[in-house]
Amino acid sequence: MSRYRNRRAAVIGGTSGMGLATARLMQNEGAAVLVTGRTAGSIDAARRVLGEDAIVLRSDVTSRADIDELAQQVRDHYGELDALFFSAGTNLSSSIQNTGRETYDEVFDLNTKGAYFTLQQLAPVMRRGGGIVIATSVSDVKGLPDNSVYAASKAALRSMTRTFARELLPGGVRVNAVSPGPIDTGILDRSMPPEAAEALKARMISNNPMGRFGRPDEVARAVAFLAFDATFTTGAELTVDGGVSQLV
Repeated sequence: MSRYRNRRAAVIGGTSGMGLATARLMQNEGAAVLVTGRTAGSIDAARRVLGEDAIVLRSDVTSRADIDELAQQVRDHYGELDALFFSAGTNLSSSIQNTGRETYDEVFDLNTKGAYFTLQQLAPVMRRGGGIVIATSVSDVKGLPDNSVYAASKAALRSMTRTFARELLPGGVRVNAVSPGPIDTGILDRSMPPEAAEALKARMISNNPMGRFGRPDEVARAVAFLAFDATFTTGAELTVDGGVSQLV
């Protein structure tokens, strides 16, 4: 397949889950792909999935030095980008009463501050006609318990999408957001005891109008559409959530 032949894309947080699915879809459609991750395990796994044609880098969006180095790496490898997907983030959850300053800072440093300064540094390497996509969440419009900090960090990204879209418009760069709902990335199984994970997944499925989890590849197709094909769309947020943000 060569739908995105001669296109160059970067996926920040692209070594697992929705980011990796997006990188693989773009690569399969002919794009040259650069992805970043923070852990050795995820980086090695991404290299096995994407092969030698992809550039897989260790980069931490909470480190200004790493962000600066990433921008230089993009210039060195690609010169300019046609597509940029910011997918890095954490979904730490906690009740309002139990949320400490460290948790608050960790979530905002990664989800919001990291996104802001990464986009600030990479926006200048976007070519005219290129597209930036930011991963938000249905949490930015739903009052979900134990998600106050996470939801606020994602709502900030939704606002940021509009502002970046407006400021980058004179350069011909579009900026949009993709808002995933319950997506089966395996994160619940990795972060919770088995029984608790199964109970939560069953509850989430029962509350979803489509009665199932979404797949990472379904998010990937939405990202690719916004990045490459939605040429008259900017500042928007596309939900990929089985209807939960609109119908529940």
